[in-house]
Amino acid sequence: AVAVLMFMRIPTSFVPSEDQGYVFGAIILPDGASLARTMTTSESIRAQLAKHPAIDQIFMVNGFDLIGGGMKSSSATTFIKLKPWGERKESADDMVKAVMGVGMMQRDGMAIAFNLPAIRGLGTAGGFEGYIQSRGADNPRALQDVVTNFMAELGKDKRLTGLNTMFRAATPQLHVEVDETKALSLNVSISDVFVTLQSTMGSYYVNDFNKFGRAFQVQIAADAPFRSKPEDLGRVFVRSSDGNMIPLSALIKVTRTTGAESLDRYNGFLAAKIMGSGAPGVSSGDVIKIVEETAARVLPDGYQLAWTGQVFQEKRTGSTSSAAFIFGMIMVFLILAAQYERWSLPIAVVMAIPFALLGALVAIWLRNDPNDIYFQIGLVVLIGLAAKNAILIVEFAAQQMAAGKDIFDAALEAARLRFRPIVMTSLAFVLGMVPLVWATGAGSAARRSMGTGVFGGMIAATFVATIFIPLFFTWLGGRRKKAAADEDNDDSNAHASTGENQ
Repeated sequence: AVAVLMFMRIPTSFVPSEDQGYVFGAIILPDGASLARTMTTSESIRAQLAKHPAIDQIFMVNGFDLIGGGMKSSSATTFIKLKPWGERKESADDMVKAVMGVGMMQRDGMAIAFNLPAIRGLGTAGGFEGYIQSRGADNPRALQDVVTNFMAELGKDKRLTGLNTMFRAATPQLHVEVDETKALSLNVSISDVFVTLQSTMGSYYVNDFNKFGRAFQVQIAADAPFRSKPEDLGRVFVRSSDGNMIPLSALIKVTRTTGAESLDRYNGFLAAKIMGSGAPGVSSGDVIKIVEETAARVLPDGYQLAWTGQVFQEKRTGSTSSAAFIFGMIMVFLILAAQYERWSLPIAVVMAIPFALLGALVAIWLRNDPNDIYFQIGLVVLIGLAAKNAILIVEFAAQQMAAGKDIFDAALEAARLRFRPIVMTSLAFVLGMVPLVWATGAGSAARRSMGTGVFGGMIAATFVATIFIPLFFTWLGGRRKKAAADEDNDDSNAHASTGENQ
């Protein structure tokens, strides 16, 4: 009962956050900021971070938004490589805080940092990722209002940190409208107008060429000084079908407007991506619960929260670990039932497993670790290890009973003779877990999670469960012996009654 209670109370998680030797950050400037402003801010951040003793190298990519995706002049992405684990005291999570501290001190923009997901492919960054879906009208402005209100509500909870969304529905834009009637009157193809705009103001693919054993693409675009102002749109010329060069200023109308720089769709619905993580000591299971409760309370009708990345996998596999543990116990029970050809002795063996489970839960509770997937794998391992100790006693006790000893004497003799082998083999395994319990370096979080649970579970299975196994054997074996004696008495009474009748 205590084990079940602790299993329900200990926070859950999917995988622990790992220190992979580097972190990445996103530099965000006001919407519509030029690339020059972004480069100035990123260089300021790089110069300040270079002084940190735990940082080895810094790599900046200006104009690229890794979180939201795509090329944006107001964004930059940085990759920060840390020094080897033995040469620094700070962890990756500590460096995330340090980078965000530097980013918040910038005059023009800010920087946020993330640790990498523990399993590559499960999202862009560690923490949680999700989308706010607009399941009604496709209105970016309304979606931004909903997302802004939702993120403000999440920010009130001190258990969440690193909250952010890259969705912007009011980015300054230039709306170009082509006068098709005038273009046709001047013998200018409409498609030529768009190709001209793309090849000068944007970029246009021409062809490929081979050099150094590789294939390279040829992209053409106007030089930066000639496409830096809105007036430059009209200074480009397009050739008409009769060979005349027509300025685009005579064919287009440019107006200033605002709108979404990019639109995402998730499951077919217009959606805005949200990101964040839990504060130190807050498990991912608690974070999921907080965000879902806030979404149920704040989001209006027609808007819904949808998880992606690591949280999606955590919710999808939430109950599979319990099923694996239960089926593991069933397999052990059935195999032993087939071996002993009875039901009582396997029950005595299986009843030792909850002691190992309790020891594992106490160990991670004392260390303030969550119940994650690595710990659950360790629980499946503990089924076999705890059953092994019980089998050593039950098997020998069964042999003693077959030799004619009383059930109590057989259990006592088995416990006395098998205690030392059990302690020797179990302690050898427990001491082998010590490097995992105190692991450091790459992948240390997963090793600590699994090692701590198995370490505590084996101690309980060795020094606590071993005392109770003879009790279970005596209790279950005595009940079976009593049932057999009652059956013999019933048979004797039946024979006596038959003789009297004869």
